[in-house]
Amino acid sequence: MDIQLNRVDYIQVGVTSQKTMKLLPALGKKATQKVAIADHDGILTCFGMKKGEAVPVFKTLPGQKISRMDLGGAAGTPQEKIFVCSGSQVRGFTKKGKQFLTFEANLTESINAMHVAGADLFVCASYIYNHYCDCKDQDYYLSGDKINDITCLSSENLTRIVPVLACQDRVLRVLQGSELAYDIEVPGPPSVLELYNKEEGDEVLYGTTDGKIGLVQIGKRSAATKWEVDNDKKKGGILCIDTYDIIGDGVNDILVGRDDGTVEVFGFESTNEPTLRFEHVLSESVTSIQGGCVGKESYDEILTATYTGWVTGLTTEPQKAEAGPGDEVRMSKETQSKVEALRAELEQLQVKVLQGREQYQQTSQSSTAVSAVPFFSINDKFTLCQDDASYSLTLEVQTAIDNLLLQSDVPIDLLDVDKNSAVVSFSECDSEQPNGNFLLATYRCQANTTRLELKVRSIEGQFGTLQAYITPRLQPKTCQVRKYQIKPLSLHQRTHSIDQERPMNRLSLVGQFSFAEIHSWVVFCLPEVPEKTPAGENIAFYFHNTFLGTQLEATYCKGEGHFRSDNISTISILSDVLSKEATKRKINLNISYDIDDESVSHTLKMIHPKLEYQLLLARKVQLIDALKELQVHEGNADFLIPEYRNILDESANLLEEYKKQPAHLERLYGMITDLFIDKFKFKGQNVKTKVSSLLEILDNYDLNSLLDFFNEA
Repeated sequence: MDIQLNRVDYIQVGVTSQKTMKLLPALGKKATQKVAIADHDGILTCFGMKKGEAVPVFKTLPGQKISRMDLGGAAGTPQEKIFVCSGSQVRGFTKKGKQFLTFEANLTESINAMHVAGADLFVCASYIYNHYCDCKDQDYYLSGDKINDITCLSSENLTRIVPVLACQDRVLRVLQGSELAYDIEVPGPPSVLELYNKEEGDEVLYGTTDGKIGLVQIGKRSAATKWEVDNDKKKGGILCIDTYDIIGDGVNDILVGRDDGTVEVFGFESTNEPTLRFEHVLSESVTSIQGGCVGKESYDEILTATYTGWVTGLTTEPQKAEAGPGDEVRMSKETQSKVEALRAELEQLQVKVLQGREQYQQTSQSSTAVSAVPFFSINDKFTLCQDDASYSLTLEVQTAIDNLLLQSDVPIDLLDVDKNSAVVSFSECDSEQPNGNFLLATYRCQANTTRLELKVRSIEGQFGTLQAYITPRLQPKTCQVRKYQIKPLSLHQRTHSIDQERPMNRLSLVGQFSFAEIHSWVVFCLPEVPEKTPAGENIAFYFHNTFLGTQLEATYCKGEGHFRSDNISTISILSDVLSKEATKRKINLNISYDIDDESVSHTLKMIHPKLEYQLLLARKVQLIDALKELQVHEGNADFLIPEYRNILDESANLLEEYKKQPAHLERLYGMITDLFIDKFKFKGQNVKTKVSSLLEILDNYDLNSLLDFFNEA
């Protein structure tokens, strides 16, 4: 961390999407650059800095929400033409603001990713990729999962432009014309792509929604991963990447913007691995990031755009002047005029607010006035975190949040989040009634909170809906509801392959169902499966359980489906849910099982380390109070054995960890009980009467006696 950057706020526009701000090329060597930014109001704004003030160059009229921006121009000339896409339309503007292109791509979906290179235009809309040259159709590709971003390579090694798609199923797809050349597996769902060398080169940077970054080198027939940076500190997902030499060592550094507001700079020292050199946290997600020179010539800076439309610079220009005691603090004329302008603006705003309030009071008492519901944007994300097998719900609103009500009709646990300062209170629930609630929790937010992060953990086999009611600090009071599905196998995550050596149980379905029907059942059961029916006759998906580490393989086609897992409970849940879904559609299913008894002891051995750890933690936590009392009584803890002294020293950490995982032990007990019941369910025996003996064994836990109990029962 050896670079000093100072924050400067420039202007605020409307709510922005990912990658909708660019810096136009500089005219001179060290000259300042103009900034183009587009927002959800459909306005494209271009501004430059003069004497510390943001001066608009041009501003377009409002229209449909703008979802992406890219710069283009004829090959070999400065890339200073601005292209924006809204809906399925792409428009081009000159740097002076004159519109020279309106191109309708005739897509049924809205464009969500775009790349411009010379006369070539590449656009993606959810699953579809299109390539146009001089606005004429060239290539088309249908991807197996949603496309999040696109970039194109042109280098001497590659004979033609090579498009690379970042797809939600943890794959980068490299295309050749309308065909898939090959794909590259990456460690998380990629959300953004950027060329490492902008002029030309075959290296592509990617960022994932779970916060990892990597560099791959694209060849003609295969790619090589150069490096990957893990997200050990559990920061947010990556929304934007840029490369720029901000440190000034002649090597391009990597600038990263995350959805939790973190801005990072990675530099390269003697090694080829990137190291973190600078970090700054903004209060909302960073949608675009660019390196360049904006505020003052000769001073490099990182320019960011945030979700609510703030354009902020982190500049190398020193902002503070030091003054010793007795020194006069001399303000430059520029600073004085800035302060006066700010004061005048504040006074104007205060007058405006007072007028607005008076007007609202008058209309609210009038009998003819109609109350209109103010619209506000919400940026939400509900994702499964692999590390602690919990779901993270992130909500970001363009104005301050007043409160949030969470309601769930399935049993879920709320986990503690360090970043969350809101006050939570729980309401009584009657879960016995039909349509009863299992959870009602209210979060009251502190002033000016625009972003809230929550963590919940679900139980596999219990499925339903989690609803969030978001009320911002707006008059009149309004609330928006967002729904999130909790699926039957909610803790499973897509993976590229599984270990075939494990003992596997198998569930096979045969019946009069179409490929689309069985695919819709799999979508209902499992997260991260694309909603669109895959192209082709059949498909295979692989999953692993983030809580236990067990695995699942799903292969199906028209008329038959096969599911293999080393966990009997997974097979049991699938069998119940799939037969219910088929019954709803009046489809007759022929279900067969192939159960491997070895798999039960295999699963118990996988649960063993987790259970042992939790039992030990619970025992230590039980001892803390008694040990503290002894310590107070005796005056010190020297007389205790080292193990107990250690517990006292670690007491704060132990309590913290225990509080973070409230029903962890109950969860593991529940899983072992389900495993026991499911093992004998497939043999046609009901062993619910023996559950109490099983719980006694768990209270005096020993792996061997547990395995014996499972075998003898």
